[in-house]
Amino acid sequence: MAECGRKALSLLEAARSRYESLQISDDVFGESGDDSSDNPFYSTSGDSDSDNYIAEVGEEDQQHHHQKRGDKESRGGAGGGSGAGPPGSLSRSQAEEEGWTETLQDVTVPPFKETYGPAQKMPATATALDFFQLFVPDNCIQNMVTQTNMYAKKFQERFGSDEGWRPVTAQEMKAFLGFVISTSVHRCESVLSIWSSGFFSNRSIALKMSQARFEKILKYFHIVAFRPSQGSNQGLYKIQPFLDSLQQSFGCTFRPSQTQVLHEPLIDEDPVFITTCTERELRKRKKRKFSLWVRQCTSTGFICQISVHLKEGTDGLATLKNKPQLHSLVAKQLCQNISGKNTIIFTGPSITSLSLFTEFSKQDIYCCGLLSTRKSDCTGLPQNMLVCGSTPAQRGQSRVMMKGTMSLISWYNKGHFRFLTNSYSPTKQGIIIKRKSGEIPCPLAVEAFAAHLSYICKYDDKYSKYFIFHKPNKTWQQVFWLSISIAINNAYILYKMSDAYTVKRYSRAQFGERLVRELLDLDDCSPTQ
Repeated sequence: MAECGRKALSLLEAARSRYESLQISDDVFGESGDDSSDNPFYSTSGDSDSDNYIAEVGEEDQQHHHQKRGDKESRGGAGGGSGAGPPGSLSRSQAEEEGWTETLQDVTVPPFKETYGPAQKMPATATALDFFQLFVPDNCIQNMVTQTNMYAKKFQERFGSDEGWRPVTAQEMKAFLGFVISTSVHRCESVLSIWSSGFFSNRSIALKMSQARFEKILKYFHIVAFRPSQGSNQGLYKIQPFLDSLQQSFGCTFRPSQTQVLHEPLIDEDPVFITTCTERELRKRKKRKFSLWVRQCTSTGFICQISVHLKEGTDGLATLKNKPQLHSLVAKQLCQNISGKNTIIFTGPSITSLSLFTEFSKQDIYCCGLLSTRKSDCTGLPQNMLVCGSTPAQRGQSRVMMKGTMSLISWYNKGHFRFLTNSYSPTKQGIIIKRKSGEIPCPLAVEAFAAHLSYICKYDDKYSKYFIFHKPNKTWQQVFWLSISIAINNAYILYKMSDAYTVKRYSRAQFGERLVRELLDLDDCSPTQ
């Protein structure tokens, strides 16, 4: 038994040494648990479908998370029996004419041209509010004050005066933000629960502002009070200036690693709430009318860029009915600032396509993506690599075809998985490590995809615990509080990488509670134990 343990450990160390870029921050959120095991690799399993997403996290400890991610990102995968391939795919003769061959060659990605990490050094005395204000500075809060007061004045001119209203101040606006952000720490469904006498009441902060005053600010709260005469994103005009400022601050405060992921983070309802609420309560809750995509550093979890588009309305992307085309445009938006740096991006089936990867390669952006015949654009890919053969494959068996530096990989592990990549050599081998069934051979690209996506899934699992629970009806407000949640997570990651963390090691929950108390300007800013 001890010998088996030493062998597994040596295999893991060998895999890690092959991949210096896989040295991701262990437990970046400061909370140890079962999901921070010694094995950073996801196993790849197709138990539920022939081409499901990278599905298991070592063991069964995160099956609920991956069921959600599998449903959302890649249900159906790239399998589907024999016969004709997906639309746009090439027959064997056409593939040969287009340059696809089974003769393999080494692929080398040029060295990364950047050093990753925080762009500025924060002092050891920096507070949670200092890190938060890297993304939401005082001038941004002052703009909220100005726009809220302007909207209140306009509203009352049209609908009559409000005797209970007085102009909001910057200090009150910070406190207002603190009250709403507190719902991410205490997980109360309504922010108004703070002033109640129930389980979610919080008398320690409720005394800072009356419920009546909070509700008045909530009624008139605005980022942009007046509709602009023209703009590129009219559907989100009330939030667009804030999003632009946030995007700029993300880029100015942090330099991501070479490996990054394009995906939709899990922003669904709290799983605990979903399991306890009634069907009637679920039906009453409105579905989101927007989609959020991010470009995320796989070494730290820092979200480098976000892209929001409306599912309906005046947003230009909403008019696109072709999902691969829509997702391709989203990917180009997210990657417009990383050309020429030899970045490697990982993509799910909805983004992966030969045309997009080819276009990215011209910009020195290298790719590795999972393919699905039902969700991916398979134009230009060989049919014989996309359909299941009549002969059962053995676990760990793989086939590869190449066109130039682009590799199309078909790998079997209780189901067929297809990958498209120009960032990993098809001649190099890796392994997927499972604690129960040992190691499974695979191409190096498969190991890379599983390892990097594993960290992002762990980030999603922890991130979903700390998004703001306040649920406004208006779409622009939903986007605003979601982006504030992302900013706080990014602030915590910077805190974990700073000297301030060596002074006081706050967990993510403690960091959030400290931020709330600092926004409310409470004298005792230490989090409750």
